[in-house]
Amino acid sequence: MKQSQIKILKMKTKKTINVKGTEIAIVQKGKDDFISLTDMVRGFGDDTMIYSWMRNRNTLEFIGIWEEMNNPDFKGNEFVTFKSKAGLNSFNLTPKKWIDATNAIGMVSKSGRYGGGTFAHKDIAFEFGSWLSPEFKLYLIREFQRLKEDENDRLKLGWNLQRTLAKINYQIHTDAICFFHYSGFTIIF
Repeated sequence: MKQSQIKILKMKTKKTINVKGTEIAIVQKGKDDFISLTDMVRGFGDDTMIYSWMRNRNTLEFIGIWEEMNNPDFKGNEFVTFKSKAGLNSFNLTPKKWIDATNAIGMVSKSGRYGGGTFAHKDIAFEFGSWLSPEFKLYLIREFQRLKEDENDRLKLGWNLQRTLAKINYQIHTDAICFFHYSGFTIIF
């Protein structure tokens, strides 16, 4: 199984946010959130916009530096080759080609009608949002932060419930020990 296929299988937990009327999927891979670039472009055009964005030299520098900072297995030599060709009319780069050539982890390309598309780490997706529209990026960040705050509130509620159950459980155990101890019962194990 190829490395890119292994990466796809590890993605889970799909959530969505609504940014200016566009539903955008977010999946979790490990501790990181990956935002659907495919969904992001729906309000602006089609998937070819992702390819146009990837042809840009500034984009390649950004995602290349991001990979160098976050991916110890990143193939920097391939990145340099792509960067030298960026901006030329004959240069084409797809997310799949980028992932396969550089062993990138910041983007994931999934095939299929349902759940397929190009997903990028939130840092890269926010940069793509800037390229689409500064206004769109600000709304994207706001909705993403709202989603994270909601998740944190639910986690706090879950933690508080666990704490309360532990407290009740402790009380039940201590009451049972006191009952057996003071009533003269002997427990044999």
